[in-house]
Amino acid sequence: MKVPIRYGRTLLEVEVPDENLLAVCHLHPIPPLDDPQGAIEEALDHPMGTPPLQKLAKGRKSACIVVCDKTRPVPNALLLPPLLRRLQESGIAPKRITILIATGTHRPNVDGELVEMLGEFVVDNYRIVNHIATDIDSHADLGFTSTKMPILVDKRYLTADLKILVGLIEPHLMAGYSGGRKILCPGIIAMPCMRTFHGAEFMGHPKSVTGILDGNPVHLTAMEVAEKTGCDFALHVTLDEQRRITAIFAGDIHATFFAGVRLVDQVAKVPVPEPADIVITSSAGYPLDTTFYQAIKGLVGVLPILKKGSTVILAASLSEGLGLPRFRDIYTEFRTWDEFKRRIFSPDYFREDQWMVQEQMKVAEMADIWVYSDGVPPEELELAKVTPLTSLQEGVEAALKKHGRNAKIVVVPDGPYLMPVLANGLNRV
Repeated sequence: MKVPIRYGRTLLEVEVPDENLLAVCHLHPIPPLDDPQGAIEEALDHPMGTPPLQKLAKGRKSACIVVCDKTRPVPNALLLPPLLRRLQESGIAPKRITILIATGTHRPNVDGELVEMLGEFVVDNYRIVNHIATDIDSHADLGFTSTKMPILVDKRYLTADLKILVGLIEPHLMAGYSGGRKILCPGIIAMPCMRTFHGAEFMGHPKSVTGILDGNPVHLTAMEVAEKTGCDFALHVTLDEQRRITAIFAGDIHATFFAGVRLVDQVAKVPVPEPADIVITSSAGYPLDTTFYQAIKGLVGVLPILKKGSTVILAASLSEGLGLPRFRDIYTEFRTWDEFKRRIFSPDYFREDQWMVQEQMKVAEMADIWVYSDGVPPEELELAKVTPLTSLQEGVEAALKKHGRNAKIVVVPDGPYLMPVLANGLNRV
């Protein structure tokens, strides 16, 4: 059977023998909205748990709209204009509106990226700024969470009269689900917060995984930050595999988030009959597979269905390389995963971006990781502790040779946007 896999802005085709194919995992079908523009207007006029946006905006002198960075395919060019129009009609002039990109610890988004993310109208008419986690002076100190994490939040959000979030709800490898509180934390918090929020203890917690909120310290801490910072209005969407809008939730930050989570839970959890010997996956193509830092999400997404000693084959374009230099440098500091684990749990060790290497380690402890990419040379992949492939098909043939003719193969074409789970309810995470 030939199966298309998302890769960059294109598709790769991989052939899997029918006798070995255990499952091809796709989102459960849900129709996209027939009239997304009309649905956005309707959601803004009839929100969940808050007055309509125009009523909220009356009498306010300024607004800050927090949006996701380029790593999230949020259809902002559709979402923002009707929202901005309502603010202007309520008396908030465009020059008093700031669009703050929630980069978290990622790099700033610039130039053509902004047009692709937000649309020309927004870029041409509104002030757009990037959150910079390392610029400590641009953050205000709001104290500490119950887990002793400092709460340092971007002042541009805190000083706005009207605080708005716009985002996407999807599975997330640490926080359970993206959106809502996560747009604020880690979206607009300072780097010192990360020592706790993305530290080894939080990342190693058994409930800091995809699809789990109850008892998840990442989720619970982000909820505390959201309560401290406040949010007047949120606009969330869910998407299908073609990045079309399937639902819109506007209003209270928590009401919209949990409504979206309930839908994603129904659509994205896909049962697999048994653990797989071989899993072929991606990081859902552009924009997540531009760096290995982000592409690791595709690896972690299939962790629940891996058999101990299995093989994961990842296709990722890696058009921007492994990631930021600080991320790449982490791999030069250790030879084995045992050594890395000892380092990150040492009280004197902390490196920015170590959390994604720790997520990779979870997979490496279960399976061999093989990667096909034409974006980086093989030696870069070897530095990142994975086996480079010259083609996706080469990986399939080599994995079958390794695991034998009766090996069971699962294909997850959209990696992190799905939650494959074992049909018997057991979860390998």
